[in-house]
Amino acid sequence: MGEESRKLDVILFPFLAHGHMIPMLDIARLFVSRGAKATIITTTLNAPTVLKSIQNSQKLGAPIDLEIFPFSTRQVGLPEGVESFEQAIGLDMFGQFMAATDMLRSPLEQLLESRRPDCLVADMFLPWATDAAAKFDIPRLVFHGTSCFSLCAIEVLRLYPLNVPLSDDEVFFLPHLPGDIKLTRLQIPVEYRENFEGQFKRFMNRIGESEVKSYGVIVNSFYELEPAYADYYRNDLGRRAWHIGPVSLCNRNREEKAQRGIEAAVDEHDCVKWLDSKEPNSVIYICFGSMAIFSSAQLHEIAMALESSGQQFIWVVKGRGDIRENDQEWLPEGFEERMEGKGLIIRGWAPQVMILDHQAIAAFVTHCGWNSILEGISTGVSMVTWPLGAEQFFNEILVTEILKIGIPVGAKEWGKVGSVPLTVKQEAIEKAVRQIMAGEEAEEMRNRANRLKEMALRTVEEGGSSYSDLSSLIEELCSKSKGD
Repeated sequence: MGEESRKLDVILFPFLAHGHMIPMLDIARLFVSRGAKATIITTTLNAPTVLKSIQNSQKLGAPIDLEIFPFSTRQVGLPEGVESFEQAIGLDMFGQFMAATDMLRSPLEQLLESRRPDCLVADMFLPWATDAAAKFDIPRLVFHGTSCFSLCAIEVLRLYPLNVPLSDDEVFFLPHLPGDIKLTRLQIPVEYRENFEGQFKRFMNRIGESEVKSYGVIVNSFYELEPAYADYYRNDLGRRAWHIGPVSLCNRNREEKAQRGIEAAVDEHDCVKWLDSKEPNSVIYICFGSMAIFSSAQLHEIAMALESSGQQFIWVVKGRGDIRENDQEWLPEGFEERMEGKGLIIRGWAPQVMILDHQAIAAFVTHCGWNSILEGISTGVSMVTWPLGAEQFFNEILVTEILKIGIPVGAKEWGKVGSVPLTVKQEAIEKAVRQIMAGEEAEEMRNRANRLKEMALRTVEEGGSSYSDLSSLIEELCSKSKGD
């Protein structure tokens, strides 16, 4: 396979959002580590983030090529310089951003025609990529940045219109899925609860139809984590899927973990030094991903809960504008002085994988984005789940009810990306933090989380299921290329 795999030429096209680009870069590294040639597509203003990862990969003897496309903002009414989904959502310009993204189809087709790669791996949010690749008889693989469980739940919602109860709090079961999967009306997107055809549902239909026509799906998960749903996705929903995760585990040493993604807002050595001073399993880590923007009132509730819980913590806070200038709006007076040595606030991007992997971290308060969930699983931490939107309420069910390694904080309503969620009160946050950090139940969850960590580490090693799935995919693509 070694000689054959060197002939494989793969182009990878992530969606222009950090939570999508980072795992796609990890996937490029996995292909290159098996001898394939890999090229990442991005746009001018996203290139510096991608280049950093490519340079780190180069140091390890795994070169990745870069292809930069121009991003048209003016034609669709986007302000100049807005080239990431996070920026567009902050400006409430989802439609304009997706229109600009659709315009990347033309340069993609030009590249595919001139390069004729063996495969195109394109993000789920680029549904037109299937037809673009088909024009040149190039197999398109869809990259879904979420769990197999969530993929199944989303597809069931899409395919089988629900007779959703009128009461917001009334529980209903997702049809057809293995297990009794319960949700309330408020935990699913508005268009599915009201059963109307809006922008979001139309877009999800485009994604679903594109996926069915594609060559197959790459899933950043591993079979042993969710076997019933991996089987349902392949057998009942008829998807050709390869589970190759957790892809973040390709970052082996501390430097790779610290430098993954955007430049951190804290010095990695200071962060490690702070963690090194703590006892094992004594710190809780709080982070809500790259997209969530909380109100000052909600940040204030979190601060008060952390102080009253008595727990040591690292808290990553992101916001619109300069958070430091607005400290008085959300930080209780004297909070940082009182928390000196007990709590560390990181304003901006944090080296999350490095932090989670430290022995001092016991638990993780998370928005249930799949990158974060899988990074938590890969490092053996239990979780407090606080879903906000997207597929995060499904991921919460996986963590709390199926894997049983988490406690819900009590978030009840799905919100569109970028919206300010309803306030979760201090008492609920404090209760969940205490519950996940101390006591018999917390110990049992930590033990289960550690078993999943060991499972995750084994699955990406030679002979493991994810390693074997990637080998199988590479062999199949090589065989198809040879046959052509």
